[in-house]
Amino acid sequence: MKHLQVAVGIIRNASMEIFLAQRSASSYMANMWEFPGGKIESGESAAEALKRELLEETGIEVTAAEPFDTADHTYEDLRVTLHFFIVTSWNGEPWGREGQPMRWVPQAQLIAAEFPPANIPIVARLLAEVSA
Repeated sequence: MKHLQVAVGIIRNASMEIFLAQRSASSYMANMWEFPGGKIESGESAAEALKRELLEETGIEVTAAEPFDTADHTYEDLRVTLHFFIVTSWNGEPWGREGQPMRWVPQAQLIAAEFPPANIPIVARLLAEVSA
């Protein structure tokens, strides 16, 4: 079974809003919302992959990101290990460089059911943070 290592950015602004991207209609888990990110390449750290992927996908240059959590999920044909970072500082304004729909959502209004299964525990933790 294929095993992917993925770096994921939870881009959060000073208003406690989180930047989300929508998966393309032709992709695996089409039209679900996700935190931007992508595959960690050979020889690359999770933090390096995060910076590269967010620049490619959203056009931002990450200047501060802290490890937040790791999630391991097995789908029918694929195992993924997601390395989540809270991104709190960046240069530029994020946008959908690959033509994907994107939006800012208040952290308290994230809806776990709109995300791929591997993201659900992370969304629950983010919601718990703001309701505490």
